[in-house]
Amino acid sequence: MTSDFIPPVRQDLVGVAPYGAPQDEGLVCLNVNENPFPLPSEVVDALADATRRVARDLNRYPDRDAIALRTRLAGYLATESGVLVDPTCMWAANGSNEVMHHILLAFGGPGRTAVTFPPSYSMYPEYARDTFTRLISVPRAPDFRIDLPRAEHEIADRRPVVTLVASPNNPTGTGISLDDLASLARVSRGVSGILVVDEAYAEFRHRGVPSALELLGDFPNVIVTRTMSKAFGFAGARLGYAAAGHPGIAEALRVVRLPYHLSAITQAVACAALDHASVLQAQVDLIRSERDRLDTALRTAGYDVAPSEANFLMFGRFADTVGVWQSIRDRGILIRQVGPEGWLRVSVGTPDENDRFLSTLHEVDETRRERS
Repeated sequence: MTSDFIPPVRQDLVGVAPYGAPQDEGLVCLNVNENPFPLPSEVVDALADATRRVARDLNRYPDRDAIALRTRLAGYLATESGVLVDPTCMWAANGSNEVMHHILLAFGGPGRTAVTFPPSYSMYPEYARDTFTRLISVPRAPDFRIDLPRAEHEIADRRPVVTLVASPNNPTGTGISLDDLASLARVSRGVSGILVVDEAYAEFRHRGVPSALELLGDFPNVIVTRTMSKAFGFAGARLGYAAAGHPGIAEALRVVRLPYHLSAITQAVACAALDHASVLQAQVDLIRSERDRLDTALRTAGYDVAPSEANFLMFGRFADTVGVWQSIRDRGILIRQVGPEGWLRVSVGTPDENDRFLSTLHEVDETRRERS
């Protein structure tokens, strides 16, 4: 079918490619930071039962405010981080992406500014673009940590209504101390701004490292976002959530969410998964251990590795990241080109997958060395 019709796309979206990571069946996928372990059979049964219970009422709309789910999420955070959050300060949506989108819809917009610290999650600029929020990027230090004095100066000077900080950071894996986050929260509050701490990978942090949730009691302008996609191994269910220091934040997010944005099935299976949190997260210790094993192996092989509190490692440095990535892919393993220049990122897989990655990388190194 031919036509001379041209869709009237917004000018700022013309030619823009949608976000996405390669998905190749048959490869060992170590590129999107998934939990590599399938759901245990007892959890699968519980999810099926939960789905069956709500299926008969799918002719009715779901609870648009997801009260039961938000209460379950608050209970989980109390267990995981030792922080009590009132369910009225909780929010949930279809993945942490939608949570972030809601935050920028509610607090960003034309004439408003957000600050972020690249290299960081590649969707932050898209959230700002979609909501017509001006985004200011404050580059990280060479070791990928936030330059705190510069960050404080930029927030005080630019007066952003939203400051976005990922800890652990994606793609670098680096964390931010609670003291530094408190400093950012304090200066943000001084300009009537909100500090959003993206903790998508928080459950993988080293033991003893506190969560930014501990700031909520002292800073009503802090929002901590989480996801069930990673440590829960629940990526396909699409459930992200946020805990805020003030109930007015969740109320604002209710205003901008689409009606009935969380299906009855999503709410039911998420509640069932939370009831089995300890089972679903049984492999978290193993993933941490494997991350540290990969870190040691990569450093021993001569690579630079960014210190990681997440379930992935960024390593380098390469003169030809595209060539190395392609050589690894050609051998059946998919990792990620994420920037910054000279670095690649690998997700922690199962022990067998990690062994295969290390042997493949060694083979690629040997081949490229022979050609040089």
